[in-house]
Amino acid sequence: MTRLAIIDYGSGNVRSVQRALEAAANDHEIRLDVTLTDDPDRIRQADRIVLPGVGHFADCAAGLNARRGVGEALNEAVFRSRRPFLGVCVGMQLMATVGREDAETRGLGWIPGAVERIEPTPTLPVPHMGWNTLTDIKSHPVLANLGPEPHVYFVHSYAMKPEMPDHVMARCDYNGKFVAAVGRDNLFGTQFHPEKSQKAGQQLLANFLRWKP
Repeated sequence: MTRLAIIDYGSGNVRSVQRALEAAANDHEIRLDVTLTDDPDRIRQADRIVLPGVGHFADCAAGLNARRGVGEALNEAVFRSRRPFLGVCVGMQLMATVGREDAETRGLGWIPGAVERIEPTPTLPVPHMGWNTLTDIKSHPVLANLGPEPHVYFVHSYAMKPEMPDHVMARCDYNGKFVAAVGRDNLFGTQFHPEKSQKAGQQLLANFLRWKP
């Protein structure tokens, strides 16, 4: 049985992420025990961790920082115990060094880089919302078997710009290419919402549940 902790820190999409992970586990015959939690002890005891997020970078960072002991538990679980970690949307953005939405806000600093605004055009408004195609996909277990030109669902106005190209796992094109997925060691993050990305999203979540970094 895989014990999965979804960090519950006031972000609005925890329930949809939970349902999608449970569906992916059921479809792929993975025994899964899911907990929505902001309890540091449960985070430390989890086999895998998911950090969802929707909305404003600074609000999400403040919500996470307000949960006493959660930041320390995350660092301990991810770096000392090397638990597989998945950040989703703003949860991925929080992995960066800094977010620049309105003002500079410190992130977790796990993927060196900044989260910056996507520039709109007259024909491509911001937020970037809807289906788009992943490109420049690197070979990675979490991205395996997504099919040719996988379509995934985005809702965002900001995107991460990692300092190290090796941390970029996939891109997408919207007024130029932006980073759609990042990864290093036992960390992975998606700017898109796998819980809203139907077949490709379910495959990615199942891949994460089976991933052995």
